[in-house]
Amino acid sequence: MEFPQKFYCTRNEYNTYEKHINAPLIRKCIEINDFEKASVLISGLGFYRLFVNGKEIRKGILAPYISNPDDLVYFDCFDISDYLVKGKNAFCIILGNGMQNAPGGRVWDFDIARFRGAPRFAFRLTVNLNGEETVIDADTSFKWTDSPIIFDDIRSGCFYDANLECKDYYSPDYDDSGWINVIPAETPRGEYRICEADPVVITEEIKAVSVKEGILSDDFGNRDNMRLDTQYKFNMGGKKGYIFDFGINTAGIFRLTVDGNKGQQIFIQFCEFINSKGEACYKNTGCFYPDGYGQTALYICKGEKNEVFEPSFTYIGYSYAFVYGLDDSQVNENTLVMLRANSDLKERASFDCSDDVMNALGKMSSTSDLANFYYFPTDCPHREKNGWTGDAAVSCERLLLTLTPENSYREWLRNICRAQRNDGALPGIIPTGGWGFAWGNGPAWDNVLTELCWQIYRIRGDLEPARECAPTIFRYLSYISGKRRPDGLIAIGLGDWLQPGKGAGDPTAPLYLTDSVISMYICEKSAKLFKALGMDIHYRFANDLYESFRNSIRNNLIDYSTMTALPRCQTAQAIFIYYGVFDKSEMPAAGKTLIDICHEKNDFIDCGMIGLRCIFHVLSDLSESELAYKMITREEYPSYGNFVKRGLTALPEDFLDIDREDSPNSLNHHFFGDIISWFIQRVAGIRVNPRNTGCCDFDITPSFIDKLDYAKAHYDSPCGRVSVEWNREGKDISLTIEAPESATGYIKLPSGWYFSIEDTERQLHGSNLTVLKSGKYKLMNAR
Repeated sequence: MEFPQKFYCTRNEYNTYEKHINAPLIRKCIEINDFEKASVLISGLGFYRLFVNGKEIRKGILAPYISNPDDLVYFDCFDISDYLVKGKNAFCIILGNGMQNAPGGRVWDFDIARFRGAPRFAFRLTVNLNGEETVIDADTSFKWTDSPIIFDDIRSGCFYDANLECKDYYSPDYDDSGWINVIPAETPRGEYRICEADPVVITEEIKAVSVKEGILSDDFGNRDNMRLDTQYKFNMGGKKGYIFDFGINTAGIFRLTVDGNKGQQIFIQFCEFINSKGEACYKNTGCFYPDGYGQTALYICKGEKNEVFEPSFTYIGYSYAFVYGLDDSQVNENTLVMLRANSDLKERASFDCSDDVMNALGKMSSTSDLANFYYFPTDCPHREKNGWTGDAAVSCERLLLTLTPENSYREWLRNICRAQRNDGALPGIIPTGGWGFAWGNGPAWDNVLTELCWQIYRIRGDLEPARECAPTIFRYLSYISGKRRPDGLIAIGLGDWLQPGKGAGDPTAPLYLTDSVISMYICEKSAKLFKALGMDIHYRFANDLYESFRNSIRNNLIDYSTMTALPRCQTAQAIFIYYGVFDKSEMPAAGKTLIDICHEKNDFIDCGMIGLRCIFHVLSDLSESELAYKMITREEYPSYGNFVKRGLTALPEDFLDIDREDSPNSLNHHFFGDIISWFIQRVAGIRVNPRNTGCCDFDITPSFIDKLDYAKAHYDSPCGRVSVEWNREGKDISLTIEAPESATGYIKLPSGWYFSIEDTERQLHGSNLTVLKSGKYKLMNAR
C-alpha cells in the first residue's frame, strides 16, 4: 500500500504539565461532485479522532496504535463511502498527544525521547469513479483551531472545557476562514504500516454499586522529580466530595452526565482502594505524576441540561472515583458510569468448578488480563501502562488458551523486533524511547520474544510470527552468548520478581540461576522454531548454545546427592524441573525435594513471578495437585485465596503484606495469573499439545481434587472445541469429554483411578489410559 509521505502539525509547541496546549481540531472542506467509492488513510501521532460531515469514524479508542514512531508509524484505512455527500464534505481531525508527546512518561524518559514533539497527522482521501482514482493528500490548506480538550495524556488523564465547543465546526457550511493553516511537520523516521492489532473498544457499561460522600486522602507520596509547577493546582487531598464505587477493579474510560452550571468545574480522581480511614486513596497509582495529574479528569460545564463528557486520548485503571465539584442535586446513578474497555479479544476458554475461591480467582485473572491489554500486554492499567516484557512472557501461554491475542501479539512482535539494539539487547518495556536497556530487562524479560513466537506456534499452529522474528531471535542468541560468565552462567537483568516478603529485587533464587535457566529455555525454543522453519545453521547454533547452558547449570548448580537446585528454594527447584535441567532419571528425587521444600514452608507460596509460572504445573506432574490446590486457595497470607478473602476483584502486583494495607503496590497486574492455565490444564485436564507434535493434539489429564465436587472447562482449538467435565458421584467420577474427530491424544487418569465401563471398540475396564475420544466415562478409585 502507498502511504502519504508528508505529516503536518498545528504548531511546534507541545503540551507539558507546566503549560497546557489544547488538542488541535483540524478541518478541511473538500468538494466531491460524484463518487462510487471513497476511502481515507490516516495516521495520528500520537492519537486521532476522525469526523466526516459531523459523524465520527471510529475503530475504537486510542487509534491508531501505541508505538515509538522512530520504529513504526501506524495508519488506519476506512471506507467512507456511506459518509460522503455529493458536493462539499467536511473532514475534521482532533489530535491527541499519545506516544508522540507523553508528559506522563517522564519516569521512563518518554519526555526526552528523540521522537517527542507536537502531535501531527498524515491524511489521504481516495475517491473512485468510473474506474479512475483521485487522490487528495493533506497539505497546508488544512486549517486548525483549539479544541475543547485543554489537556490530554495517556497516563495522566483528560481535561475538557465544554465552553469551547462548537458543533458547527463539523459542518461543511462552517466558515473557517479565520482559522490558522497547518504547517509541515518533521517526517517520522519509522516504517509506515497499517495497524493489524485488535482495536481497543468499549465492552461494557458499569454503574456504581454505591455513591456516598467521602474524602480524598491527602496521603500522596509522589516522587521528588514529580513535584512540578503545574499549570493547574488542584490540591484536592482532604477535601470532601462523592466516592463512586464500581465494584470491580478494571480499566476503561467513563461517561459523566450532568445538568451543569456555566463555568462549574468538576474534578475526578480515579483510584483503586479505600484506605483504613475510609478515604479514597491514589498513592499507589499516582506516585509517578504531579499531584492532581495521576489519572484525573477535569470537566468545565457550559451550563446546559444533560451535558455529557467522555474523555479522549487516555484510559484509566480504577475501581473508585472521587468526584469534587458536584451539587447534591447533580448526583445519581447515571452521573458517572464506568466504560470498561480493552483490546477486542474474544473468549476462547472457560473454567468452572464447585470451589467459589477458584471461580473468583478465575474471574480476577480474566479481569487483570483484559484490563492490561491495550494493543499489547501492559504491566498495569494505571500507574505505568507500559509494555513490560517479563509480565507478557509469563502470561503468554494462558492468554493464548483463554483469549484471542494472536493478531495483537504479531503486531507487538514487530515493535519488539524494531526495539532491539544493534548488539542484540532488548529493552524491558516496549515501546520505549530508549529506556529499559540499563535496567529492567535481562533473559527472564527478554524471553518475551521467543515465548510469543513459540506459544503462537505450539498452541495455534502459526509459524509466521517466528519466521518474521527469526533474524531478531538469532541476534539475541548471539547477544546472550557473549554475556556469559567464565563458569558459563549469566546474570544481567531482573530475577524472580516479588517473592512474598522479599522485596522486588531480593529473591531467594539468585539472578545467575534464573537468568541461566531462562536463557537455556530461550535457546531450546529457538532451536525448535529454527528447525520448524528449515533454518538448519541457525538450529545448530541455538541447540549447541542450549546444551552449553544446560551443562553449565548442571555443573554448577545441582547437589546431586539430593537432586537439589542450589540454592535450595521453591523457584530454583521448580524451574529446574519444569525447564528440563534434571535428566529423566533424576526427576523422582528432584520432585521429592520440591515437595519437601514446599512442606518446609508449611505449604505456603515462597516464590516470585518466575517460580509461580512453573511450580503448580510441576506439582501436578508429581501427582501433587492437592498440594498445589492448597497453596493456591488457602486463605492465609501469602496465597491467592488471601486475595479473595480480602475482597480484591483483580490480581495484585504482589501478595499484599497485611502491614502495608494502606500503601499497597498496584492492585491490578496480570503476571501472577497463570493459575487459570493450571485450572484448565491440570484440574479440568485439557493439556494442549503436550508432546509438541501439533496444536490439535491433546491429553485429557484431570485432577480430582478431594474438595471439589465437579470441574469443567472448554478450549476452542484450531480444529474445534475441546470440553471436559467431571462430576463426583459418591466414590466414583463421571467424566464427559467432547473433542473434534480430527483431534489426537489420550485420556490419562490420575494414579488410583481407572475406567469402569466396557467399550466394544476399546477394552477400558481396569485401564487408566485410552485414546482420546468423545464420550461419557465412568471412573472408579482403586483405593
